[in-house]
Amino acid sequence: MFTMRVFDTHAHYDSGAFSDGRMELLASMPEQGVSLILNPGCDLESSRTAVALAEQFPFVYAAVGFHPSDCGSFSDKAAEELRRLAAHPKVKAIGEIGLDYYWKDNPPREFQQEVFHRQMELAEELNLPVIVHDREAHQDCLEAVKQHPDLTGVYHCYSGSLEDAKVLVKLGWMLSFTGVITYKNARKSLEVIRWLPLDRIMIETDSPYLTPEPFRGRRNDSSKVHLVAEAIARVKGLSPEEAARITLENGKRFFNIQEASL
Repeated sequence: MFTMRVFDTHAHYDSGAFSDGRMELLASMPEQGVSLILNPGCDLESSRTAVALAEQFPFVYAAVGFHPSDCGSFSDKAAEELRRLAAHPKVKAIGEIGLDYYWKDNPPREFQQEVFHRQMELAEELNLPVIVHDREAHQDCLEAVKQHPDLTGVYHCYSGSLEDAKVLVKLGWMLSFTGVITYKNARKSLEVIRWLPLDRIMIETDSPYLTPEPFRGRRNDSSKVHLVAEAIARVKGLSPEEAARITLENGKRFFNIQEASL
């Protein structure tokens, strides 16, 4: 029995990588020390699936939104469907939204920016936080966020600089970290974590991606998020259990989850 209780604040169980045994895997998470899971959407279909999974498991919550790589189908009609989905009591954020300049076949940058702003405006209207994806778009992403000063959010899988982290913390934002911080080339992220106030840190798997060491290269799932907590603990001089407790409480506060952890 796990004594460490963790909150995986970002996992894509709607992914086809979990088609074989998805429900059984999710059902096993509490006995593996996972108290809570947040499943974000990347388009309408995955957002609907995230809500459906949240309805089936008491410890699973959802976010709804268009990922920048998948935002080509965003429209006024899609925005209204997001609004409808976001009314569900287990939807706790708008996300995963943001900018991705890495993939050349992504929608044009200007369109990504428009969709990003539209979804941040929706979050403001609904009084929900946002989950931001930023890949190779640090400056534009930060400038976009700064245009919505009343919005709260989290940069998932934070990969920016220490300087940008300081700006985001000043704006009241959270930063979340994945198994990437267990990799040998994680020096920049560890520098950010070393500085970052404890009340601004969340942890995630980004399952099925970004599996931490020593399981890198295999399909990721929420049972491995404790390895991220352990990496945080080493940097911050905490016990793994303390790092898990702090990040669990941070996630519950950020997503406004009132239920006691399992």
